[in-house]
Amino acid sequence: MDRPIAEVARMSGVTARTLRHYDEIGLLPPARIGANGHRHYGERQLLLLQQILVLRALGLGLEDIGRILAEQVDEVEALRGHLGRLLAERDRLDTLAATVSRTIAELEQSRKDGVPMTVNRPENLFEGIRPEQYQDSLRDFPEHAEQVARRVAGMSPEDVEAGQRERTARMIRLAELMTAGHPADAEAVRSEIDDQYRALTTLRPVSAEEYREIGRSCVDNPAWRTAYEAVAPGLAAFQRDAMDAYATGRLA
Repeated sequence: MDRPIAEVARMSGVTARTLRHYDEIGLLPPARIGANGHRHYGERQLLLLQQILVLRALGLGLEDIGRILAEQVDEVEALRGHLGRLLAERDRLDTLAATVSRTIAELEQSRKDGVPMTVNRPENLFEGIRPEQYQDSLRDFPEHAEQVARRVAGMSPEDVEAGQRERTARMIRLAELMTAGHPADAEAVRSEIDDQYRALTTLRPVSAEEYREIGRSCVDNPAWRTAYEAVAPGLAAFQRDAMDAYATGRLA
């Protein structure tokens, strides 16, 4: 028994528009198209959609997903491969959560003692964070992704790591402001976002609307959302709202 597109959208949480797009690019053709033009999906298409959503959750772009699906032969083996990726991602997030928890504990203790926090192994602050996840998730902004790729190509591994540490430090600083109760348009938050915007525009000019779109990707892009939420629940939406407020107040 096949299911109409509206029912598949409700079941999967994927919009009918997205399902139609998957069909248009050849990623997920329906089992059949009814006389009224509505798409219908069978069991095989539902299994394929599950695989697509798993790979999207892991941060892969549609082009890469299409290549993976085209290369796979056996569905069971493919699912085993996806399960391995999910378990590896779970382990990475567990490591990242432990990293952030340890940093929070060290910050709280340093404030209690009234002394600056000391880090014996600075790399511990960045365990579980993959620099490439930010580059991969820039596919929605091809011009910016191209500039990032050019810059990274000319950087040493040490410079790449230093840049990643600074990006992570910005996320933690913003999380501290959020948990302290500052609204997204507060001056302290605006100052932090200003630093982020200036760092972003060292690559190329970014308009107010594009900056808003990048902010929305903090929530809409699975890789970005996962990274922000691993630092602090609600941080992805807070980052988006702060960027929107900044674009309205400073860039418009």
